[in-house]
Amino acid sequence: MTGLELPERFDTPGGTVRWGRLGQGRPVVLLHGTPFSSWVWRDVATALAERHEVFVWDLLGYGESEQREGQDVSLAAQGEIFASLLGHWDLAAPDVVAHDIGGAVSLRAHLLHGARYRSLALVDVVALRPWGSPFFRLVADHPDVFERLPPPLHEALVREYVAGALHRAAPDAVIDRLVKPWLGSRGQAAFYRQIAQADQRHTDDIEQRFEALDLPVLVCWGEEDAWIPLERGEELARRIPGARLRRIACAAHLVQHDAPAALAGALLGFLG
Repeated sequence: MTGLELPERFDTPGGTVRWGRLGQGRPVVLLHGTPFSSWVWRDVATALAERHEVFVWDLLGYGESEQREGQDVSLAAQGEIFASLLGHWDLAAPDVVAHDIGGAVSLRAHLLHGARYRSLALVDVVALRPWGSPFFRLVADHPDVFERLPPPLHEALVREYVAGALHRAAPDAVIDRLVKPWLGSRGQAAFYRQIAQADQRHTDDIEQRFEALDLPVLVCWGEEDAWIPLERGEELARRIPGARLRRIACAAHLVQHDAPAALAGALLGFLG
């Protein structure tokens, strides 16, 4: 398995965010979703880096970024962090590619915090109401109960949950890598913290502004996505003026794993 290095640090009021970059050319920033990390972009980032300077980062409370009690890891906080991070990188108007809640984070940064993008690609994103699976709602209602699960039960739950994002079976080593940040007492608390703070009002804040988006937008969606069905992607593409929709065959929610070559090809064709 290839990987992404995140050697750099960016300090925020809520904790330290880890980030890295690879390649040369016009800058592209990749945002991951939940319950993942920038590692899901490993294959796509490598392909994009043949033409672009690719920036990757782990959302606060995810992956290699800091996890601690009392953190605000809401979509509102992540949107503010992303806008600040773009300033730290001195990127005036990069291309941005976002997956899952990374879509909401990138949209909030652009629509509410003045972050400017050259273009925006949205991959199976959280953007339109209603969202949040029955599992999400159950955890949000009882986070303290889930935090107290015995570690083996917690790990089994997270492994099963992550596997539900895939259409193509993953080797155990891949699942291990996806689950690893959420293990141990700190990781277990962080896993349920980010779910408990996932609030639909943070997309309600921006949903009515999608019609005002004035930049090239590509919407990519896995045809087999059971977490956020294709119909939601079709609706999102209709709501954004001039947006193009690219359906990815034989891919579920984690398109980066199921069809990395198809996704990279779609993105390279869009980015130029």
